[in-house]
Amino acid sequence: MTKPARSGRTWDTAELPEGDAKVAAVRDMFDAIAPKYDRLNRIISFRLDVRWRKRAVRDLALPAGSRVLDLASGTGDLCIDLAAVGIRPISMDLSFGMLSADRSGSPRVQTDILRLPVPDGAVDGVMCGFALRNLVDLDTFFAELGRVVRPGGRIALLDVSVPKNPVVRWGNNIYFGKVVPKIGAALSDGAAYSYLPKSVAYLPSPEEMLAGLRAAGFADATHAQLSGGLTQLMVATRS
Repeated sequence: MTKPARSGRTWDTAELPEGDAKVAAVRDMFDAIAPKYDRLNRIISFRLDVRWRKRAVRDLALPAGSRVLDLASGTGDLCIDLAAVGIRPISMDLSFGMLSADRSGSPRVQTDILRLPVPDGAVDGVMCGFALRNLVDLDTFFAELGRVVRPGGRIALLDVSVPKNPVVRWGNNIYFGKVVPKIGAALSDGAAYSYLPKSVAYLPSPEEMLAGLRAAGFADATHAQLSGGLTQLMVATRS
């Protein structure tokens, strides 16, 4: 892996970045918060993130020995969960900092996951945890999944969500909009943890994402909200 040049605190802005600026912001932000990322995840989610990942691995529903890409893999949490059920993961992330902090022991590749260095139909499955909103073009990403996953292979995509219940949504907005940035500022990087709650605005509706997946060759794509809508999970089989 070659360490990318840092471009500064490109995520520290009132505006949500777009295009190349977004790519730089995401890379730089995750490089910066990598050393304390796991600890903050456990604290901020009250360890619900552990449950969500295990649910995603279960719903991926692939047999032991399957080869699976963990895209935007971070420090390797999903790789660890995949390996625990006998699946062979490959960790792929844009952030050198995150890959450097990966403790899964899986093969690691620094790459833009919109342009995967993988032959057509080469893998049995793909997982992606809490990164869809950080991508510049979801349709391109879904097309890449359709390209690299073999027919009959599976995908499982996790991300944050907007709860449908208005009371839960109100509480979630206060917690992630006000409390999480304060926790982030105290324990890691306040600007980054102010950006992350705002980034949910990048996500299209579930209906739009399901349509994109079906157009990319995942005809049976389904969507579920977890923990009252705090998180969403999409799973599908390559047609």
